[in-house]
Amino acid sequence: MKFFKTYSQKPVEVQREWFLVDASTAPLGKIAVVVADKLLGKSKVSFTSHVDNGDFVVVVNASKVQVTGGKEFDKKYYRHSGYQGGLTELSLAQVRAKNPSEIIINAVRGMLPKNKLLNDRLKRLKVFAGEEHAHVAQTPKKVEVKS
Repeated sequence: MKFFKTYSQKPVEVQREWFLVDASTAPLGKIAVVVADKLLGKSKVSFTSHVDNGDFVVVVNASKVQVTGGKEFDKKYYRHSGYQGGLTELSLAQVRAKNPSEIIINAVRGMLPKNKLLNDRLKRLKVFAGEEHAHVAQTPKKVEVKS
């Protein structure tokens, strides 16, 4: 009887790819799921939970991201300065006008596991408000998001 050993990927064996996602084609949640999956590397055969083997993801058209229902004005983003009365509340429309890339970054951050690999995974997420991006030289593969 032959026993097979479970393969565990080492950090030096990680092969990273580049992917391109257009945020104007599907709702925010569906885009965040696809991006988080690519950053985690769960779709790879060599997935190992304690090794950061995810890919780079470039998201374009962040200013045109779609939301359903009344989320444009009902969804709130909170931050606190640390002082009394320092709670700031912004709606999705206000965040879109100020910094549209934060909408996608916050959605993806909520779908990633909260461990010591989180910051390194988020560094591989590149979000651009418009159609142009600075990573043309890496020739990212286009990923279709089902709406």
